[in-house]
Amino acid sequence: MEYIINLNWDNEACVWIATSSDIPGLVLESGSFDALLERTRIAIPELLSLNASSEPLSISFVSERHERMTV
Repeated sequence: MEYIINLNWDNEACVWIATSSDIPGLVLESGSFDALLERTRIAIPELLSLNASSEPLSISFVSERHERMTV
């Protein structure tokens, strides 16, 4: 099964946030994009095992960051 992980930048908190509608309970944050990817890779199997899922998985990371600039 393929799971979609959304990685969004929160300008106010200055952190990346990982969520997924496919994985109940997945909400992680980090100031570093790479650190968040690593934390997510560790958390996903743990959350899926809590939800009694043991099938092979594929993960797609979708990232988005919006910024406002004045010129």
